[in-house]
Amino acid sequence: MVIKSILRYFELVYALRVNYHKSKIGIVRIQKMAVDNFCRILNYSDIKIPFKYLGILIGGNPRKINLG
Repeated sequence: MVIKSILRYFELVYALRVNYHKSKIGIVRIQKMAVDNFCRILNYSDIKIPFKYLGILIGGNPRKINLG
């Protein structure tokens, strides 16, 4: 709930909107059930690590992992 409050204050201070439906959360070394709870509370979807962002592999060894 603290994270959601911080994002809400960000919206108020900077007059910007956080698009929760487009936002994703990736958490390392936490049980799947806890990640699902975070996603439900924040209204985010989860992302599997490693992933590609703007064509760059994030969170993985590019020599070992091929995302296509």
